[in-house]
Amino acid sequence: MTGSRPTFVVYIDESGDEGFRFNSGSSEWFVVSGIIIRKEKDLETVKIIDGIRKQLGKPDKKILHFRDLKHEQRLPYVKTIAASNIRAVNVLIHKPSLKEPEKFQVRYRLYFYAVRYLFERLSWYCRDHKTRHDIGDGSAEIIFSNRSGMSYDDLKEYFEILRKQTGLTDVRIEWTVIKPEQIVAYTAGGRMGLQIADAVASSFYYAVQVSQYGFTEDRYAQILKSIVYNRDGQFIGYGVKFWPRGVDEKLIAGGKLNWIK
Repeated sequence: MTGSRPTFVVYIDESGDEGFRFNSGSSEWFVVSGIIIRKEKDLETVKIIDGIRKQLGKPDKKILHFRDLKHEQRLPYVKTIAASNIRAVNVLIHKPSLKEPEKFQVRYRLYFYAVRYLFERLSWYCRDHKTRHDIGDGSAEIIFSNRSGMSYDDLKEYFEILRKQTGLTDVRIEWTVIKPEQIVAYTAGGRMGLQIADAVASSFYYAVQVSQYGFTEDRYAQILKSIVYNRDGQFIGYGVKFWPRGVDEKLIAGGKLNWIK
C-alpha cells in the first residue's frame, strides 16, 4: 500500500457462475456487484450486519450468506441496506447472448471483464461525489471477496494493462480513483462490507435468473433502487450495466425483466 489516503471503500462480490454448460447447471446470468461507502463511515457496514443478525436471531459473528436465507429473512435485510449511506453498482452479464463465448471460457476471463465494467462505474461515482469536506485523495480501497484459487496479482496486472490502454481503447476507468496497489482480498468474515456486497449481487441475480420453477424474484432489486448509482435519474449504464449491449432491451421486449422499467 502506498502513502495515499483513500476516501472511499468498495466491497465486491458476485453471484452466479462463469460456466457455459447451460444444459448441465451453469447459470445464464453472471452478476458482479460493488458497494461504495466513504472510508470514514465504514463502521456502518458492521452496524448493518450486526443489526440484521440480531433481527434474524443469528449468532454473533455468523456470516450471512444471502442464498442461505429464507425469503422472509431476505426482505428486512435488503430493506436495511436500502436505508443506508451505501451506493451500489451492478454488472449483469447474460452469457447465452455473448457472440463469441469461446473467448470467455479461459479461466477468470469473464470475471476480469465484468470487473472492468464495474471499475469504470465505481470510479465515475467516486470521482463525481468527492467533496472538499472529504478526507483522503479521492481514491478507493478495493476489497474483493476472496475467490479460492484466483490470483489477485493477475487481476492487478490486468488493470495495469488497462491503465496503459486508456485513451487508446474504450477503457473509461478513472485512474485517480482506481489504483491497482489498493486492491486486496478478504474472506466474508474478514470485512463486514463483503456480506452486504453478497446480498446486493444476489438480489440482482435473483431478479434476472430464472429459477428451476420458471420464476424470477425482482422484489429485492426493487427495494434496493434507492442505493443504486444513477446519473440524473438514469440507472441503466450506471448503477445497472447489462452486457452484452442491448440484451436488456431484447429481454424486456420478450416480456422478461419488466422490473427494469
